[in-house]
Amino acid sequence: MAAQFSINDNKPWKSTFFTIWSGQAFSILGSQLVQFALIWYLTVQTGSATVLATASLAGMLPNVILGPFVGTLVDRWNRRSIMLVADSIVALATIVLAILFALDVVQVWHIYAVMFIRSLAGAFHSNAMSASTSLMVPVEHLTRIQGLNQMLNGGLNIVAAPLGALLLGILPMQGILAIDVVTALTAILPLSFIKIPQPERIEQASSSVWQDFTAGLRYVLGWKGLLIVSLMTVGLNFTVIPAFSLLPLMVKEYFGGGALQLSWVEAAMGIGMFLGGALLSVWGGFPRKIMTSMLGLMGMGAGTLILALAPSSAMFWAVGGALLVGVMTPITMGPFFAIIQSNVEPDMQARIFSLLSSVGTGITPIGLMIAGPVSDRIGIQAWFLFGGALCVLMAIASLFVPALMKIEDKRAVNLVVSKQTA
Repeated sequence: MAAQFSINDNKPWKSTFFTIWSGQAFSILGSQLVQFALIWYLTVQTGSATVLATASLAGMLPNVILGPFVGTLVDRWNRRSIMLVADSIVALATIVLAILFALDVVQVWHIYAVMFIRSLAGAFHSNAMSASTSLMVPVEHLTRIQGLNQMLNGGLNIVAAPLGALLLGILPMQGILAIDVVTALTAILPLSFIKIPQPERIEQASSSVWQDFTAGLRYVLGWKGLLIVSLMTVGLNFTVIPAFSLLPLMVKEYFGGGALQLSWVEAAMGIGMFLGGALLSVWGGFPRKIMTSMLGLMGMGAGTLILALAPSSAMFWAVGGALLVGVMTPITMGPFFAIIQSNVEPDMQARIFSLLSSVGTGITPIGLMIAGPVSDRIGIQAWFLFGGALCVLMAIASLFVPALMKIEDKRAVNLVVSKQTA
């Protein structure tokens, strides 16, 4: 079976989808304010690349350890309930941390723990939302919706970083955390009244979680183009993600900046993501989505190299490099997500998304454990240089790999074999 999956474009999907989408937008804003505030708090309090790397690690471990099974559970459970429970857990964890700050008893490990909990709940939520989108949005609009998603993230980054820097100067940390709790309610309330479509399960109802997981794994292994992309993601997550996790320290130690200068860089990246998302939502990309993604990957590498090679006295180069990375991020990610959403069966999508995420983030802890101590010794710029060069090389090499260039022709993936239970 090689069919694409869509819904009737005549149905009033827009009002339903964008009501949920708008609530998520406010919730993401609150989450980004908290993320900015906590990372800058750790930067100022410790001045350690290792601490920042550990904080990033705490946020990634759920995907590394539990990620593959998160998607499997999302495909088995009610997706609306998953999103409601996940958002509620995030709000409760944030309340606990706010109380610790208010009592002035917060420790670094408390922040790590809350980051872990928020990340785990976020993994359930994001997989449920991504896998539900193809059942809520007509297939011909999926790439543009991905462009809007990236545009949203970019727009919120523009607002969140400067606003976070401003709020740090006028509010205690618990005040910023309280804002996140309020914005979480804007995501919870629409989900309380709107029905989320559930896919028809193809697997036997009696199949176990392990059998469903292995079916998803065989699906990925049987799709050569997707397997190659997952290996490229390993390289990306070993280098670029750890590098950007250390960006606050780079701004502080290398460029001699503060929270305001960090907000410039992050806002530039947000502006870039907004512009890139807007471009993708209007343009829609090349006829072959994978070509659009590889163009974006090459641009991301170029922007990372600019950050790596910028002189310490030229903060504007760092802002420019971040802007380019931001523009190219939606161009890279949007088309690839659309490939998955339009070519993978709805009851398999959460598993595929979580497996791909786990493959990428699985290597990130190793990168972080190496990047932190190495950057403390030889400078963070070296890690940015390595990551940027690798992005450019992978994008160029991909043009000569037929299985990757024809990834959109491989949507059948031998479903008979992949769906069999172990």
